Amino acid sequence: MQIRLDDKRALITGGNSGIGAAISKELSRAGAKVAINYINHQELADQMIQEIKDKGGDAITVMADVSNPSEVESMFKVIDDQWGGIDILINNAGIDGNKVDSWETELDDWKQVININLMGSFYCARQALKRMIPQKNGVILNTSSVHEIIAWTGHSAYTTSKAGMSMLTKTLAQEAAPHNVRVLSIAPGAIKTTINQNVWSNQKGLNDLLEKIPLRRIGEPEEVAQMAVVLVSDVASYVTGRTIFVDGGMTDYPDFAHGG
Repeated sequence: MQIRLDDKRALITGGNSGIGAAISKELSRAGAKVAINYINHQELADQMIQEIKDKGGDAITVMADVSNPSEVESMFKVIDDQWGGIDILINNAGIDGNKVDSWETELDDWKQVININLMGSFYCARQALKRMIPQKNGVILNTSSVHEIIAWTGHSAYTTSKAGMSMLTKTLAQEAAPHNVRVLSIAPGAIKTTINQNVWSNQKGLNDLLEKIPLRRIGEPEEVAQMAVVLVSDVASYVTGRTIFVDGGMTDYPDFAHGG
């Protein structure tokens, strides 16, 4: 089965690096027009745009801080001007924040993670739904994490933001379903990106990580991206309000393979 997204208009927040970059490329490969949002490293976004255009794709860059609702609104207006609307939103922009126990964290640091990961996703979803609901079509895919259900010491803001995203996904899906608009989440586990390179490039850290993954390997960004393409396509037209885990079985709690 060949999945095509010809002429679908897609926005990928945080789309110039890591999983976001992989999703941007896979959506373009499937025929979608892609708007790559970034806040830092414009050179990476520009490089991706050129690469996509060289392969015959249609792509633009849109700079915006997703935690700022005014900038989000302006970003969507740019896409309106360019393409006349949006069909796919990938809420991918996010940070994990500093590792620190909750009682010692700086409040501003904690709020920043929530503002980018959760509030930013809501701001973007809100603007997307304003456009998708009237056209009676569209898909929002939120990038969550295995940590929407697995606690992570030192990262209470991150886990809270992803758990919140889970319920945001379900609620938006319930609201949007009568209008033929789907809302889902995709939850990566350990994926080989620069953000966690300090773990997988260190043998001790890698070994510890692999013990948490039944498939005994780290995932590639392209594996998340390929599932994202499936979920936003008509192949998944009867799927909404759910989180799809792409984690090598991490949420299957492999320690229990040896007994309780």
